[in-house]
Amino acid sequence: MNENTRYTVIGAGHGGKAMAAHLALMGFPVTLYNRTPEHVAAIKARGGIELDSYEGGPHGFGHLTLVTSDMGEALEQAEVIMVVVPSTGHTDIARAVAPHLRDGQIVVLNPGRTGGALEFVKVLNDNDCQAEVTVAEAETLIYASRSEGPAGSRIFRIKKSIPVAALPATRTPRVLEALGSAYPQLIDGVSVLHTSLNNMGAIFHPSLALLNAGRIESTAGEFQFYIDGVTPSVARILEALDRERVTVAAAMGIRARTGMEWLRMAYDANGATLHEAIHNQAGYRGIKAPPTLNHRYITEDVPMSLVPIAALGQRYGVSVRGMDSIIRLACIIHQTNYWRRGRTLDKLGIEELSVGEVMRYAMEEGAEWGSAGG
Repeated sequence: MNENTRYTVIGAGHGGKAMAAHLALMGFPVTLYNRTPEHVAAIKARGGIELDSYEGGPHGFGHLTLVTSDMGEALEQAEVIMVVVPSTGHTDIARAVAPHLRDGQIVVLNPGRTGGALEFVKVLNDNDCQAEVTVAEAETLIYASRSEGPAGSRIFRIKKSIPVAALPATRTPRVLEALGSAYPQLIDGVSVLHTSLNNMGAIFHPSLALLNAGRIESTAGEFQFYIDGVTPSVARILEALDRERVTVAAAMGIRARTGMEWLRMAYDANGATLHEAIHNQAGYRGIKAPPTLNHRYITEDVPMSLVPIAALGQRYGVSVRGMDSIIRLACIIHQTNYWRRGRTLDKLGIEELSVGEVMRYAMEEGAEWGSAGG
């Protein structure tokens, strides 16, 4: 694939609009799909998206080839399908695309959170998708962006290095080659288990929101989420949760980055403790807390990030009492069962597999419990 690679972006939220506009400005033919026609009516009327950006960043009018709410039409010409929706919507998207996929297409979840590619492939199989497609996931979304009006977007930052992995990992080089001309920032993420278990949002977002629940509700989020919200005691809880995540990964033969290593890699932030490192990260200054507890930091990151990591721990003999406590608090506050709603191992299709079998499924072509369409 090359500069003429035909992209379809699924989702017209903050990230989807930024990606569609940026790809169009780079010269790629881009289709934008959103299930609600009214949400993209202004973009369709204008024929594209106006992109603003940081100094020196991409900007201008990104002309789109097609704007549609018809999934069959959206995928008809696509070579690469970029799914840019909250991970709570991945199952619905997989069901919607299953009848329309064709051999050779690549589907990338931006991002997968934890277990995104595993769940997506299982849903394709459950819906009898016969197409030979490759499903991959990014560890995080490449853009920090926001919508600006109904047909505009602003990019604040494009991340420098984003791990990506296909299922199975033997297909990752093809994915990187296909996306390389648009996104040279993408690097080999080893496997979808690595991209899933290096999900730092699972540790930082839900626990930080829940441990500051009273303050969020009494101030409507009028405080600095990381600077004011991460006190020494809160940081110690984050460290305990992070140790559980790293131990779950180790039980599966994976060396996951610690929270401290991640802060050093992503932001060059150092410190003797997690508390120090977070407070030494200048980029966190000024970031406000969520205005309400009905926020994706809980509603998405608990079921789609924390639940699958904790479930892997329980399955493979790792104590995850800290994670379980955070999940239980979220269930109580939102009066729901995030364990039932979340990505449990049966939803990922791996509940009966040993550690070795899960690793082979993630790494090797042709595992019989397998890949979509093959």
